[in-house]
Amino acid sequence: MSAHALPARVPAVVIGAGPAGLAAAAELKRAGVDAVVIDRADRVGASWAGHYDRLHLHTARRLSGLPGLRIPRRYGRWVARDDVLRYLAQYAAVHDLDLRLGVAALSVERPEDQWRVAWSRGDERGVIAADTVVVATGYNHSPKMSDWPGLGDYSGTVLHSSAYRNPASLGARDVLVVGPGNSGAEIAADLAEAAVTVSLAVRTPPNIVRRAVLGIPSQALILSMAPLPLKAQDALAGALQRVAVGDLRAYGIPRAPRGIATQQARDDVTPTLDVGLLRALKAGRVTVVAAVSRFTPDAVVLADGTELHPDAVVLATGFRRGLESLVGGLGVLSPNGRPLINADAQLPAHPGLFFLGYSNPLTGNLRQLGIDARKIAAATASTIESDR
Repeated sequence: MSAHALPARVPAVVIGAGPAGLAAAAELKRAGVDAVVIDRADRVGASWAGHYDRLHLHTARRLSGLPGLRIPRRYGRWVARDDVLRYLAQYAAVHDLDLRLGVAALSVERPEDQWRVAWSRGDERGVIAADTVVVATGYNHSPKMSDWPGLGDYSGTVLHSSAYRNPASLGARDVLVVGPGNSGAEIAADLAEAAVTVSLAVRTPPNIVRRAVLGIPSQALILSMAPLPLKAQDALAGALQRVAVGDLRAYGIPRAPRGIATQQARDDVTPTLDVGLLRALKAGRVTVVAAVSRFTPDAVVLADGTELHPDAVVLATGFRRGLESLVGGLGVLSPNGRPLINADAQLPAHPGLFFLGYSNPLTGNLRQLGIDARKIAAATASTIESDR
């Protein structure tokens, strides 16, 4: 690791010092390719450090380690946020990665036959030339805020889920959580367990699944179904869901419009893994309400006309990839901002440009990062060998 002057040229630049970037750098190094990792934050895994206090991995420890270093057994089956951060710091140290923290990537361009990554660090500006660039800035990079009518004039407390930490810091006794995805569901449960009155606004009914069924992590069950067609995956996962979760219509959550696998593949909507929401719903500590329609200066108006006057509104409305400023001019992003390629895939016009961590698979993102990092390293090493 180093904090001195950045090199003018390196074989590979990895943008992002989260799990994806660390895995990519470690696998490139293992393949004999020197890589510099840059990140605007001052620590590895900075996005993890910014998550709410209660957060644990939703995937099992043994299926979540990065290549070359298992997550320590002492961290338990479902690893807590702070232990994830400890593991990532240990991972970078064990692999002796060349980290340049506090360095922001400004743009990625290829004016000639090399990639150029423009960067800034405080008042410094510079460019690193490289044959390979791996963009690994994170699937959940930039908070996504819906533009409801009247939101700007609302006088109450509104924050995105990325700014939520715990019930005490929020300091509210009546909270509206908007969105039943993983963040919204867990924040609602966190607040309910602290005796806060919680309303959960739902627009599209989620697929809620247990984190484990009969002691088996849902991730492992999904992995066993992965080779099957979507229709078969939906049928099997749906049967498990009906047994383990049951009918939630009495609690305001009807059946989801698509099966678990189809919803992920077509809508990019991950199932909600239960870490307390079901218990809170059945105990009456969380009330499901209609979707938000608009805001007035002193109320939140729902789609059914109901007006709520919560002390605070937590918007669990998701994240964007946030890649437009970095690679928006290269024609590598889909209309929704997601890269057109991932893992070892490359576009003919942009050889040596890789994206890692943007597939968001049902089988677990951390597990997939390791698989895809190995593919990128192998492709890069093969290109170097063929150019000799």
